[in-house]
Parts: sequence; structure tokens; C-alpha cells
Amino acid sequence: MEELRLIKTRRKGKNFMQSMLIPSETMVADELRAARPGHLSDIAEVRRALAAKYEADACCPVTVQRHLIRISQDDSAPFWRVVDPDRPFARRIAGGPDHIREKLAAER
Repeated sequence: MEELRLIKTRRKGKNFMQSMLIPSETMVADELRAARPGHLSDIAEVRRALAAKYEADACCPVTVQRHLIRISQDDSAPFWRVVDPDRPFARRIAGGPDHIREKLAAER
């Protein structure tokens, strides 16, 4: 079954509007599974890919981070492929930076 996409329109700057994708956890998990094993990508790449896939101008960064935290708790998708263990956000992930490093090393 295909995910229903939620796209909201918001102001960007003084005279422009922007469509913002609010992704589901499943959408984020699918993008994580598509990431190259053993290689550290960037969360921004995931957001850009989701926005392009669902024809939005941008993808909500807060929603993606919330989903990454939840996915790390369930260990339902390879979150370690996009969370840099040296960034502060890694401390919010289940297991922390060391867990991310171990998972990346195991895939190499």
C-alpha cells in the first residue's frame, strides 16, 4: 500500500511559498534502507531525496529527526547510515555514538 503524502505550504521569505513534506516513519525507514551499506550519508541527503520523490520543495527536518530517534529505538531500519556519530544529534539516538560506529563497522 502506498503511503499518503502530507505536504503543507508555508511562507519562505517575504514573497514566496514553499511546499514542505511531512514524511511518515515508513517513508524515512524506506530511504534508510536504500542508503549504501557501510557508508555514512547525511540526514540532509535523506530529506532531499524524500522531497524530490514526493514532489515537494523541502522535507521537514524536525519530523525526520523524530522518526530517526524512534527507528533507532526499534532498530527497524539502518539509521546508522545517516547519523554522524561525531555530531551532537548522535547522543539522542538509542545506544549513542559508539553504537552507531559499531553498526557502521559491522557493515564494512
